[in-house]
Amino acid sequence: MELWVEKYRPQTLNEYVGNETIKNKIADYLKQGSIQNLLFHGVAGTGKTTLAKLIAKNLNCDLLYINASDERGIDTIRDKIIPFASSMSFNDVKIVILDEADYITPQAQATLRNTIESCSATTRFIFTCNYLERIISPLQSRCQTFEITPPSKGDVLDTLKNILANEGIEANESIAMKVIDTHYPDIRKIINTIQGSIVEGQIKIDDNSLKNSQLGGLVVDALIRKAKLSEIRQILADSGSREFDDLFKYIYDKSSTLFGDNEGEAILIIAKYQYEYTFVLEKEICVAAMLNKLLKIC
Repeated sequence: MELWVEKYRPQTLNEYVGNETIKNKIADYLKQGSIQNLLFHGVAGTGKTTLAKLIAKNLNCDLLYINASDERGIDTIRDKIIPFASSMSFNDVKIVILDEADYITPQAQATLRNTIESCSATTRFIFTCNYLERIISPLQSRCQTFEITPPSKGDVLDTLKNILANEGIEANESIAMKVIDTHYPDIRKIINTIQGSIVEGQIKIDDNSLKNSQLGGLVVDALIRKAKLSEIRQILADSGSREFDDLFKYIYDKSSTLFGDNEGEAILIIAKYQYEYTFVLEKEICVAAMLNKLLKIC
């Protein structure tokens, strides 16, 4: 079974939804047949990778695609990127897409600076990342930076309805909106959730599968009540989630109310564990450790 996020990935700029100003700029680049080094940043699932691949697809280029969450060290730069960027090409340009570039170590990012400059005659780089602040300033200064913002919920609903129509599935707007409200702005997760909920040609959503949308409120309520850590761990487990990215921002937004005079200390704790969260395998353990610290200063 083909994943809908791949099957219906936009193939042209006209099919790409949202970010009209950026689309117009990219269209100008494509007419010229050349681009600058680009850096796309924004929240997960909003189309950064799709836009990067669209650019490469519409240029006469050799392409090297690397998911930096899997290959983020200096060896990747030395063994893959530098040989590719410095090699001969029969096409107009070579493009290196470094997806999820905020996973690349600072040392490896520093190594890239000279490669970008020394190969500028033949090679362009496109970086995508969720967290712009994790990209070192020298790399940012070598790129034109664009923030990719999510399309409106209405546009996402229209996209879903088109997909469902193409698949011959009846579109239940109330259920679709419930999924959108839960996972917005992560369009990839919205589409995957809908596809995984098709039973006998209809969308059937188990409300328990959407309970992660309530996770922030449940955790904050537990902190207010100074609940035991075991109860908070159970809340995390019951959510059924493997990813907790949004929880950091949710607690940060409530920090004044939650922590009062200890707000500064709380923010330092949140920042520390949000950084560590990127590098750990068991995300739930990292979040539980943070909440254990926060419980002590509520």
